[in-house]
Amino acid sequence: MEKTPEGTSVGVDDPYEHADVCDHLTDDGRCRFAFDHPEQDRDFARKRREDEFACPVVDPDADVSCPGEEASGRGPGGDSDRDESAVDSARSPGGDWAWADCPHFRSRNSDRECIRCGLDERRMAHSDERPLLEEHHLSYSQAGDTLSHEITVYLCRWCHAKVHQSWARVTDDASPDTAAIAAKEERRSKEQSELGFESAADRYDE
Repeated sequence: MEKTPEGTSVGVDDPYEHADVCDHLTDDGRCRFAFDHPEQDRDFARKRREDEFACPVVDPDADVSCPGEEASGRGPGGDSDRDESAVDSARSPGGDWAWADCPHFRSRNSDRECIRCGLDERRMAHSDERPLLEEHHLSYSQAGDTLSHEITVYLCRWCHAKVHQSWARVTDDASPDTAAIAAKEERRSKEQSELGFESAADRYDE
């Protein structure tokens, strides 16, 4: 399996098999990185501009826009959310490159639930309690190389520990740990109690 620089497992053999579409991909299949940050890689930006900023990975004939939504925002394409059905073709690259070929590919999963056991996040407002979910990196630089591809998913902190401390995989058919369920239920109870009216004087026994 893929390893961290410390030698622990990341829970996958090939990070790209678990990556979603590129964060820089617009609804109409163009590269927003080349448009917004040309100074960071002028040669890359120039080539993308010559091709009307088309992403070289996705199928140029694929429609990756959200059904029923108009593209909006500045630059190539819009910023409307892409749903699962809208980007199926983009997840199966049909262009000249694969995701691994693009020097500026980045895929940070935004689904706020553990991809291994399905536990969802429950954050408390104005609380510094440790989150139930943690961002897990699937790709790391090796042998002093510069990391250019950031590929992350969310794991609950219990699954996160199992992946790094054992041979657990992110694709295991796992159920939430009993401690994870207890922590989630504890936060749910706190949320419900917060919804009940309580004056500041009552709360602080004044």
